[in-house]
Amino acid sequence: MPVSIAQNLEKLFSLENKVILLTGAAGGIGKALAEGFAAAGAKMALCDLDKAKLETIADGIKANGGTAGCYHLDLVEMDSIKKCVDTVIAEYSRIDVLVNCAGINVREGFLDVEESTYDRIMNINLKGLYFISQETAIHMIKQKKGNILNIASHNSVGMMGGCSVYGASKSAVAALTRSMAIEWAKHGIRANALAPGHILTSLTTVTWEHPQRSKYLRERIAMERPGNPEELLGIALMLVSDSSSYITGSMMHVDGGCLAGGSPWPYDTRY
Repeated sequence: MPVSIAQNLEKLFSLENKVILLTGAAGGIGKALAEGFAAAGAKMALCDLDKAKLETIADGIKANGGTAGCYHLDLVEMDSIKKCVDTVIAEYSRIDVLVNCAGINVREGFLDVEESTYDRIMNINLKGLYFISQETAIHMIKQKKGNILNIASHNSVGMMGGCSVYGASKSAVAALTRSMAIEWAKHGIRANALAPGHILTSLTTVTWEHPQRSKYLRERIAMERPGNPEELLGIALMLVSDSSSYITGSMMHVDGGCLAGGSPWPYDTRY
């Protein structure tokens, strides 16, 4: 009997019984990834500071037949990182995939940034990611298998005014991804990064509603619109599933054609 399309797709992209630890799960992108991964069969360990939002997301996943648990995680506290990972390991016996989605930004000019702002952005976006990856990889090495997906940014390669610290942190995330890939390949661990472009979330609504900034962005995006968090799911699903078994150390962009050059200037054409 011929194998159906659904069976072929399930074989490629199924996350059935994979344990995924997702940081920043209460955010707009985190929520979309949590729900999408759970729908593909993953057992989701949702980690964040906002317990109420985590519980709402987990309840929605469970209502749709999925599996999800909520775990407190403060990425600026080393004890919190260790306790979170240890708790997930104690409950599931393993972590198959780590998705580093947590991140913050404060939009200020280079000369306006104070040390406290610098430290907070770097501590969450870079230091926290570094050490939860380290803590998780120790367990993955014992398993002789693992997969890490770091959520980078358009600002990992392209900059905008008022994003100096954020851009520096996300550029470093891209570099760390390559370090993870080459050091941990011998242990069966893959590491990749996903770089969202200008995605519409509750945190970016103010930018998209700003007349000048919105115009600036639309002119630089070939599709002339923001992306939705759900539009990151397809490539993310590929990267956390076994369908990408020979991909490591890469960064994938989902940006509506922003890096490609945005909207072209007027040119002669019959169409």
